[in-house]
Amino acid sequence: MLELAILGLLKEQPLHGYELKKRLGETLGSLWGISYGSLYPALRRLEHDGSIEIVEPDTVAAPMPATGSLDGDLAAARLRRPAKSSRRTRKAYRVTERGDARLSQLLLDDDTAGDAERTFALKLAFCRHLDPDARLELLTRRRAALADRLSRARRSSPGRGDRYTRSLFEHRTQSTQRDLEWVDALIVAEGRDDVSAPTKPSTQEPLDQQGATAS
Repeated sequence: MLELAILGLLKEQPLHGYELKKRLGETLGSLWGISYGSLYPALRRLEHDGSIEIVEPDTVAAPMPATGSLDGDLAAARLRRPAKSSRRTRKAYRVTERGDARLSQLLLDDDTAGDAERTFALKLAFCRHLDPDARLELLTRRRAALADRLSRARRSSPGRGDRYTRSLFEHRTQSTQRDLEWVDALIVAEGRDDVSAPTKPSTQEPLDQQGATAS
């Protein structure tokens, strides 16, 4: 899942390792515990297989307007000087075409834990990079997993457990029901988006006009 998160974030924009770690923490949450010790090996793997590439830092500063004062113009001129190259310059990474394909593959992978909450949440965070049919497939698969879980929960019983055990059982069942309703709403919204999407005008003549032309 770390590679999926990296590719999803780099799909949006190139990022340095530090920025990427910060965004990963915001996206995955603190429970994932992303460290530089796990981030940079993952970046090296993705770079090695051609999914990402290094972006050379831009050393040309953007032009600045005159400030109207000598001191201000001198300060602006100093800022316009190209930055000196340094071995300590941070590398930025961006996704490649191969990485785009890898991202789609990871988003649609039907792993053994396909109904896990964290896995689905991560895929949902980047599913906008999929085409509509693939997004619908992801949502439909999640719905099937939730429906199966709810069905099994309704067939089972907490038995003679105390009220805390019974409360926990009811809470889990109700949570699954709410998640199922949420995914159903996402599927309906996905269908509405498809209907409202603009269609390209057809360049083919109507059949009646074609017949008239032929005659």
